[in-house]
Amino acid sequence: MDWVLASSLLFISSIIIYLLIRKTQIANTPNNLNNLFMFIIPTLLYLVAIPILNLSFSISLYHFTLILGTAIIFSYLGNKLSLEAIQLAPNPGYSLVLSKSYVVFTTIAAIFLLGSELTTKNAFAITLIVIFSALIMLSKKEKNKKSDFKWIIYSFGSFFCWGFLALMSKYILDLGISPFVYLFYLMGMVSIIILIETYLKKTITKIKNYDWKNLILIGIMSMIFNLFMQLGYQTAPNPGYINAVNAASIAGVTILSAYFFKDEFNFKKLIGVIGVIVGLFILLI
Repeated sequence: MDWVLASSLLFISSIIIYLLIRKTQIANTPNNLNNLFMFIIPTLLYLVAIPILNLSFSISLYHFTLILGTAIIFSYLGNKLSLEAIQLAPNPGYSLVLSKSYVVFTTIAAIFLLGSELTTKNAFAITLIVIFSALIMLSKKEKNKKSDFKWIIYSFGSFFCWGFLALMSKYILDLGISPFVYLFYLMGMVSIIILIETYLKKTITKIKNYDWKNLILIGIMSMIFNLFMQLGYQTAPNPGYINAVNAASIAGVTILSAYFFKDEFNFKKLIGVIGVIVGLFILLI
């Protein structure tokens, strides 16, 4: 599959996921339940898809160890650090700007670690996407919120976790493992961790009325999103290109959240959206 097509489908599914999450958050659904469905539903879908596609679940111990480390250190821990940073930062946008900038790290690191290419045009496009995404993510400073500088450490932690997650995914796929098999193990491992966390926190007993339909839809779209991300990693000249498209999806989320949920949308965010769209256009042409 062409990486431009894969990243375009990734872009659309990313927007849908975050709009659904926004909807469940309005309904006071705990974040760890959203996380659980984002991992466990895809795991079940990949479990069904793998035999249908005549693929094998069998992988070597080396591959299993790589995926286990990637799941725990880069996927699960990266997400946890990001949530902690958002909670502690004086402005949640500050944390997101730092952590989402991992696209720059991934793009450059892939050149030296994976032998990936980087054209001047695409480097310029990625720079535009990162800069103008910052305008979108930064919001008004929250009043009466004490600043804890731990958020900086947590933000950089998620920055490197997500960056290495992309690099490890590219590396593992280059070893010849099917994206379906890789994602089955990766998301299955993270699902087990989140299930344990959910049980210990007794989240399921705290909420009586779940928005089950949207939670399941989040899981289905997560399956589609992650699949096209991995297919993009397989075919793109540099995994940073795929991460840049993923980061650019925040523009679509911002516009549609303002329309559906009446979220803040001002001139600064409009400029940010326009800049991201221009950067995305340059990257994909």
